[in-house]
Amino acid sequence: MDEVRVEIEGRQLTLSNLDKIFYPGSSFTKAGVVDFYARIAPLMVPHLAGRAVTLVRAPDGVDGQRFFEKRCPPSAPPWVRRGGKLGSCIVDDAPTLVWLANLAAIELHTHQHLVDAPDEPRAVVFDLDPGPPAGVLDCARTALDLRALLDRLGLTVYVKTSGSKGLHLSVPVNGAVPGITDDTTKAFALALGRVLAEAGPDRVTVTMAKDRRPGKVFVDWSQNDDNKTTVAVYSLRIRSEPTVSAPVSWDEVSDALDAGDEQALTFETSAVLERVSDHGDLFAGNLTDQQSLPALA
Repeated sequence: MDEVRVEIEGRQLTLSNLDKIFYPGSSFTKAGVVDFYARIAPLMVPHLAGRAVTLVRAPDGVDGQRFFEKRCPPSAPPWVRRGGKLGSCIVDDAPTLVWLANLAAIELHTHQHLVDAPDEPRAVVFDLDPGPPAGVLDCARTALDLRALLDRLGLTVYVKTSGSKGLHLSVPVNGAVPGITDDTTKAFALALGRVLAEAGPDRVTVTMAKDRRPGKVFVDWSQNDDNKTTVAVYSLRIRSEPTVSAPVSWDEVSDALDAGDEQALTFETSAVLERVSDHGDLFAGNLTDQQSLPALA
């Protein structure tokens, strides 16, 4: 299959090399990648809209060369919006998302701010990254501890899998109070990370040096920086299988930990599409909830 012409929301796109195997471990093709992004677009695009997107492209699939691309490619159609410091692609609609999938942009990463308000983060993020032999269940335990802290502060927090080995937590602020900056959100994330690390120094760390992290969950507070990006919700990951950064409920996190079941927090494309059909977007509140951050002594 060389090229296929399709129309999406009035835009004409040419898709190519759809038979190419992108995930050899499961014979998942480029067509599968494009189809997933086309089908998840109604839920994913709102989380991408208005944000500069960093692409991770793998034209020969997950076993081939991969590269980051922050500038929107010169080949972008004129209807693809560009913005941000580097003229990045902005995914405001389904045609743009499918066009990027056809470029083998398997992973999509975004900032916490919108391009039109670069000094105003929309959320505080906590990237829970396990240092082997720690794994996703260790992240689940840390996530539940962190949620308990946030609950005591009166804050709602959303959780998703990283699609890799960890979990991502997000506390939406969405302009509730003027003056919240990256320094504010970064300090807040670090302060709560330190509380967890002091309560369980054998399990949790906020130290960035990798040689200090084996067997511990690193609470990565540094993701709250205007120069850093986090993998977007519903993004595929470049791994052996077509896993997705998928939103989950807190009951699912707790149940997985109680059952000792790592696979309960791993979702491939088909499972994600089934979940959103049944439950909608479990991460939707991250776009709309407005919360102010309490001052921490």
